[in-house]
Amino acid sequence: MYNGRIAFASPFFIVIFSLLQLTGCQSSSNYTSIQSGISAAPIPSEITSSLQLERDSLAAADAEDELGKLFMVKEGKASYYADRFHGRLTANGERFNMHELTAAHKSLPFGSMVRVTNLNNGRKVMVRINDRGPYIKGRIIDLSLEAAKEINLLKKGVAKVRIEVYEGDS
Repeated sequence: MYNGRIAFASPFFIVIFSLLQLTGCQSSSNYTSIQSGISAAPIPSEITSSLQLERDSLAAADAEDELGKLFMVKEGKASYYADRFHGRLTANGERFNMHELTAAHKSLPFGSMVRVTNLNNGRKVMVRINDRGPYIKGRIIDLSLEAAKEINLLKKGVAKVRIEVYEGDS
């Protein structure tokens, strides 16, 4: 009787321990709220000054009317996904179309509008979040094929980008 309890409890604790490990493995966030100016992690001065330039360039009334208020900025690596997923259901329930300007992000609300800037060439694209991912460590966003074309990401496949998330009507 006692051995049966141990045999049952062992897999249970292994599963619980594994889940706790997975939820604790996220790297520290360096998201920055433009509105409050509070950052979850220290931001180097060159990024801070570049954020100030971005904020100044977005301060025009037409930019805010068109995109909404700048909510968050993050830098990291972007990749893209295409053929293998074309036509499959995305996490929000719509069909993935690699020819639309969409993207996958791990936590942003579906419908969020995000400006993605390729930091290697300065090219920008606006995408709508409709899927979850990327699932490769170190990447912050997965773009559709069309969005990747817009910022010249196809040849390298991965590039350092800045994402700017806007709140407001999508």
